[in-house]
Amino acid sequence: MGVLCAALFAFLTWQVASDGPLRALDERFGRAVVHSPVPNALAEFFADLGNTVVALPVLVLAALFAAWRGRRAAVARWWLPPLAALVTMAVVPALVVPVKTWLARPGPPEMAGGAHAGFFPSGHGATAAAAYGAVALLLAAPWAARPGRTHGPALAAAAGLLGLAVGIGLVRRAYHWPLDVLASWCLAGVLLAACAAVCGRWADRPHPGRDGQLAAPSSSDAM
Repeated sequence: MGVLCAALFAFLTWQVASDGPLRALDERFGRAVVHSPVPNALAEFFADLGNTVVALPVLVLAALFAAWRGRRAAVARWWLPPLAALVTMAVVPALVVPVKTWLARPGPPEMAGGAHAGFFPSGHGATAAAAYGAVALLLAAPWAARPGRTHGPALAAAAGLLGLAVGIGLVRRAYHWPLDVLASWCLAGVLLAACAAVCGRWADRPHPGRDGQLAAPSSSDAM
């Protein structure tokens, strides 16, 4: 998945940088979405969910919960998934800002204050996809869920739908072109794939006991 997202991101970047045919189609489609019947208030609400001041606290709360559950479940590296999720979030601006500066793509002319440069990829789109995707990864971990319950598919679907809603809101409010948002999802997909690989490889093993056996959670942890 990460390789596919990286390849698609590279292709979209090339199309925008070279003023390719996909860019022209993108701008026509973006103008159509801006004049669509989607209510402004609803679009603004979802667009705001991509703001760091909204997404970051949600991720921090999920990271604290995952750390608490992992420690109680005697996961050997209970701190690694929360740390990986927060690092994933921190990497977003480190990747988005240089690409924005390099391409300097003008935004939609309908944007308040007039069009200016630096819109590809969407920072809000990447923030929402990375943050809420990381939340889904943390809450879907076997040791984070209640015994006998698996919520991975539902959490993944919820994160995907939320990211889609944020993207539609950003385009509808003329904050970004559609390709800006799509590229931000690809970038977040690469980061989330790396985060999932780290967590799956090193963070799901229980502590070994003194005799080499896996340590079982204490009776207080089982409650």
